[in-house]
Amino acid sequence: MRYIQELREGSSVKGTYMCRRKTSLVTRNGKNYESLTLQDKTGSIDAKIWDPGSMGIEDFDELDFIEVTGDVISFQGHLQMNIKRARRCREGEYDPVDFLPVSDKNIDSMMGAVLKYVDSVKEPHLNALLRAFFVEDEDFISDFRFSSAAKSVHHSFVGGLLEHTLGVTNLCHFFCRNYPYLNRDLLVTTALLHDIGKTRELSRFPQNDYTEAGQLIGHIIIGVQMIDEKIRDIPDFPVLLADEVRHCILAHHGELEFGSPKKPALAEAAALNFADNTDAKLEIFREALATGSGDGWVGYQNFLGSNVRSTEV
Repeated sequence: MRYIQELREGSSVKGTYMCRRKTSLVTRNGKNYESLTLQDKTGSIDAKIWDPGSMGIEDFDELDFIEVTGDVISFQGHLQMNIKRARRCREGEYDPVDFLPVSDKNIDSMMGAVLKYVDSVKEPHLNALLRAFFVEDEDFISDFRFSSAAKSVHHSFVGGLLEHTLGVTNLCHFFCRNYPYLNRDLLVTTALLHDIGKTRELSRFPQNDYTEAGQLIGHIIIGVQMIDEKIRDIPDFPVLLADEVRHCILAHHGELEFGSPKKPALAEAAALNFADNTDAKLEIFREALATGSGDGWVGYQNFLGSNVRSTEV
């Protein structure tokens, strides 16, 4: 099969992909068409079926594995597949592993780096809090290793939450070396914990969609709830230290309009916000550049508020 990462403008494609999303729409001229998101382990691509009633288009649903025949074009700076034929695959015609987007970094190695950071935290209560999640809670560890960091914006792949968490923690470690007045134990702890709520905000792949708790509460509040569950089991956890941890989590989006219940009041909370924003934005750039049509300009990116161009043409 041809992986999505290998597709280029002008390609003719016959391959099997997972239908991540399927929406029936109507053109301005009143003609019915279907808009799809196709996915494999290397990424996703927008696809269109302009004549859904034709003989070559069989019935299928979201999360089905489908064999498609079509052509790849460039539309507004993004690759798009125009599908001419499509059918639902039968069991045994595909390996589900080929259709889950996975981090290109080694998950075991990344987890090992996380555990080194856990061991580096010397304050005993913070170390106990980290160990309660990353060493002692097998269910959490499994979810954390497998989860994505977002539904679609950045790091939306298996291992994405782990990769993003490690990226944020690496930046926070750098900040502590350059700004020694920062409380390293607090900053590293909250960097490791800042997005743990996403293990409950998003369902597992292949759905990778918002849960009821994710829709109603969101990962920031969920994360504080998870931290409070662990803190209750740690004897004599200092009240102020617990509030500082909570504050860093609550403020890590930086601004109220970006979903933070609090704006940073601690330097460590501000540093965490900077690291989180940096890692997320640079990953959005990376993913946009990886799916460009190859002519330099990638197209307007809503989450960046900018038309993006590669430095390599």
